Amino acid sequence: MYRIIQKRNIWLSISGILIAISIAAISVWGLKFGIDFTGGALMEVKYEENRPAVAEVQNALQNLNLGSLIVQTVDENGMILRFQDASEEKHQAVKEALADLAGSSEEKVHNLEITGAEGLEVVMNKPANFEELRYDSVGPTVGEELKKKSINAILLVLIAIVLFVAYAFRRVSKPVESWKYGVAAVIALFHDVIISLGAFAFLGKFWGIEMDSSSVAAILTVLGYSVNDTIVVFDRLRENLPRSSEDFEGTVNISLNQTMVRSIYTSMTVILVLLAIVFFGGESIRGFAAVLAIGIFAGTYSSIFVASPILVIWEKLRK
Repeated sequence: MYRIIQKRNIWLSISGILIAISIAAISVWGLKFGIDFTGGALMEVKYEENRPAVAEVQNALQNLNLGSLIVQTVDENGMILRFQDASEEKHQAVKEALADLAGSSEEKVHNLEITGAEGLEVVMNKPANFEELRYDSVGPTVGEELKKKSINAILLVLIAIVLFVAYAFRRVSKPVESWKYGVAAVIALFHDVIISLGAFAFLGKFWGIEMDSSSVAAILTVLGYSVNDTIVVFDRLRENLPRSSEDFEGTVNISLNQTMVRSIYTSMTVILVLLAIVFFGGESIRGFAAVLAIGIFAGTYSSIFVASPILVIWEKLRK
């Protein structure tokens, strides 16, 4: 049997280091909010061949006064553009400029008035190689409202979890009160949220991953997954307490050993699927999958090495 609880200072120190690194990353680099929160436009385009360089696109659009412009290549032929001015007039201007760079058939047809019949033969042999895949725009007012609702949603989830766990463990009053199980679970969830936000800051700095509405969904999913693992451990502890001959620390350690392998196996299967999405999936879902994988790893760690040790420390402080 593994002595997990007896080495709780090591596990909590590792958590403390990860939280400190995450807070430092958030403080230094900040969170890179997407257009869902800041307002602006996102356009994804595809070139069949001869995709222009990022510098060419930036030069072609520099006179359109789009605000901050971010151009990012996707796979071999795709490109994503983010800019602040989300008006339809700017949308059409950007689309036209990108089509000009592509040398699309629309441009060549326009030039037929000058080139005549010979130009028509050239056009027939060169199909259009520019396509707009999607265009999303969000106003700044909507973005600010979404940011507030996202924070409120996360806080409400945490409060609801405390109340639910306290109710579910209402018959367990010794040696730790039922509401303390809920508080321990929420402390572990804060651990997971901070590490997930730190991952967002890191990925935003080095890979340009932005926080958007799907990122909020990722964090809420991590909270649900993490509290599920924690409740599995606590429920086994509740079953073992009346019949265990060990003290509270020993009973917690037995419960962890009985559930740890199940938690690790379940989490690893999910993380492997998410990593496959990160390396082989589309650009639009890659950031979501990466943060979800990191968050689920942190949630599995916290359910085993953070939540239960907090209960033991609380019980010893009570004595």
